[in-house]
Amino acid sequence: MRVIAGKYRGLALSEFKGMQIRPTADRVKESLFNILSPHIAGARVLDLFCGSGGLGIEAISRGACFTQFNDISKDSIAVLKKNLSKLRDENFSVTNSDYSACLSCAGRFDLIFIDPPYAEEYGVNALKLIAKGNNLNADGIAVFERDIKFEGEITGLELFDERKYGRTYLSFFKPALK
Repeated sequence: MRVIAGKYRGLALSEFKGMQIRPTADRVKESLFNILSPHIAGARVLDLFCGSGGLGIEAISRGACFTQFNDISKDSIAVLKKNLSKLRDENFSVTNSDYSACLSCAGRFDLIFIDPPYAEEYGVNALKLIAKGNNLNADGIAVFERDIKFEGEITGLELFDERKYGRTYLSFFKPALK
């Protein structure tokens, strides 16, 4: 796993041992950031289920002004901190909490990455909390990664794009017009 572009391009990131954690594949990450490129410079970013921090670190590398990393797993936070130690003078924070607790006090963001364990419904619940808590700025984007197509609706958010990369779906949400 590596940083694909920006000032940390090529930086190798520490990974987890074993198969329990599934970092976003480089090919998917590259496509995701190509789509988001107009929205990254100066953005406030939340990497909600950060794991090793690959998505948030990529955003920092491409010019995000602030990134908040969150994960409930102490093991994830330990790997994340190893990766963050490779960066120089960046503006970020790290929280080790449940996603719902994080969202309740996180503030507002331009980009929110939601990449939870696929087997759970955490992502859909996180989207509902984001809409209810008004965690996205007016022109903000939430990106939900999982292994099935998004079905249904989230009151307060609008699904405006969805892409499939192998077995991975990326669903893009923005605040619904009121």
